[in-house]
Amino acid sequence: MQIFKDLEQNIGLFEKKLPVQKSFDLVGRRLIIAGKPAYYLLVDGLSKDDVLLRLFQHIQGQQGIEDMETLESFLQNQIGYIETTLERDVDLMTKAILSGQTLLLIDGFDQAILLDMRTYPVRSPQEPDLEKVTRGSRDGLVETIVFNTALVRRRVRDPNLVYEMKEVGSKSCTDVVIGYIEGLADPHLVAHLREALDNIHVDSLLMGEKTLEELLIKKRWYNPFPQAKFTERPDVVAAHLLEGHVVVMVDNSPSVMLFPATMFHFTQHSEDYYQNPLVGTYIRWIRFFAILISLLFTPLWLLLAQNLDFVPSVLQFMVPTESAAVPLFVQLLLVELGLEILRMASIHTPSSLTTAMGIIGGLILGQYAIEVNLLIPDTVLYMAIAGLATYAVPSVEFGMAIRIYRIFILLLTGLFDVWGFAIGLVLFLLVLVTTRSFSGLRYTWPLIPFDGRALSNVLIRKPIIEVKRHEKENSRKPVK
Repeated sequence: MQIFKDLEQNIGLFEKKLPVQKSFDLVGRRLIIAGKPAYYLLVDGLSKDDVLLRLFQHIQGQQGIEDMETLESFLQNQIGYIETTLERDVDLMTKAILSGQTLLLIDGFDQAILLDMRTYPVRSPQEPDLEKVTRGSRDGLVETIVFNTALVRRRVRDPNLVYEMKEVGSKSCTDVVIGYIEGLADPHLVAHLREALDNIHVDSLLMGEKTLEELLIKKRWYNPFPQAKFTERPDVVAAHLLEGHVVVMVDNSPSVMLFPATMFHFTQHSEDYYQNPLVGTYIRWIRFFAILISLLFTPLWLLLAQNLDFVPSVLQFMVPTESAAVPLFVQLLLVELGLEILRMASIHTPSSLTTAMGIIGGLILGQYAIEVNLLIPDTVLYMAIAGLATYAVPSVEFGMAIRIYRIFILLLTGLFDVWGFAIGLVLFLLVLVTTRSFSGLRYTWPLIPFDGRALSNVLIRKPIIEVKRHEKENSRKPVK
C-alpha cells in the first residue's frame, strides 16, 4: 500500500498501522516546513534527539516546495544528514519506524522522507568472559548489530568484505547479517544461507543466534555436537572471515555464528595465536589431551575397577582400596550429578557469593560424603580431574556434548562392563563421523577425509606466514 498526497489521509494510515495514541513511546507531531503542513513520527529512545532538533531548526526556515522534483531537490540540498531516503510503501515505512528511523510526511506529496537517526542502548565492548586471553585485544561484540559490523570492519578493511542484511521473524523483524569476503567464501554456502534465512517463518528469534541456529540446522536428537561455532570476539570473527568462513550476526545478540565448523574448530582458541608458535602448539596439545580425559577418564577407571585381573602393574595405584555403601558405578553418577548441579548453581549465584558456594559444594559436601561412607576419595579425585578437563574445552557447546557422551559411556560401562564400554565408544565415533557441518563438510575433516596439510595446521600452531591460501580454500570445499 502506498501513501497519498493528502497529509491528513497519511496520518490516518499510520495511526491505524501503529498505536500512536495508545503507546507513549510512539511520538508524532505536526509542524510547518517551508510553509506546508508536515508531520513526523518516531519511537522515543531510538532516535538522536539532538540531531533531529538541529535538522528541524534548519529546514523549518526554508521556503518553496512546489513539485516532486522540488521535494527531491529539497532532500538533496536542504537536508544534509547522511542517511536519508524517499519512500512510498506504507509497510516498509512502518517497519522502518519500529526499527528506529524517523518518518517525515509533507502535505502535497505521495512520498515520505525516512531519516535514519537511530541510536540504540548499548554497553561498552568488554572482553567476553568465556574467551579471555592473557594478551591481545580486550574488546568484545555487543548487542547492537551495527557496532559489531564496525568492530569487524575495523580489522578487515578489505573492499570485498560484504554484509548482507536479512529480516527474520514476522513480529520481531530481527535484523540478521550474513558477512563474508567475496572471492574467499564459498559462494554455494553463502547462497545456501540466504535461501535458508528466506525460508524461515517464525514470529521471533527469542534467544537470538541460538534460536536461529536451531532453525537453520536440522539435526537428530541424539547428536549434541554443535555445527556452528559461536564467538564474542571480533578478532576471532575477522580471522575466520580471512580464512573463507561465513559469519551470521543477529541483532540483540553479542555472539555470532561461524560457518562451516568442524570438530577441530572447537579445539582452537585465540590464546594459541597470541603466544609463540611453540607455546601455542603446547597449549593446543594440552587441550587435545584434556578433551580425551574429559570423555574417557572416568569410564576407563570404572572399567579397570570392575576388571582387576586386567590392570597392569603400572596402574595398580588407581585400583580403589576402599569401599563405600553404594557401588562404584553409582558413586560416579552421583558425583557427575553433583558437578552438574554445582555448575548450574554457579550460573545462578551472584558473583559475590560464588566463592562461598564453591567451598560449600566442592569441599564441605565432598568431604562429608566421604566421611558418611557414601563416596570413596578415589571417586571424588578422578571425577574432579574429568570435570576440570571439561572446562579446558574452549567451546561451551562442544564441552557439553563431550560431557553427555561421557555419561552415556559411563552408563554402558557400569551396566555391561567391557562390552558396554566398547559399544559406547563405537556409537560415539559413529555419530562423530556421520555428522556434517552446515556446508556439507564432514565434521571430522581434515582427519576424515584426510588432508595432511590442513591436519598439520590443526595439530601444530604454525607461524601465520606459513598458512597458505590454498589450504584456506580447501577448508571451504563441501564434501558430497
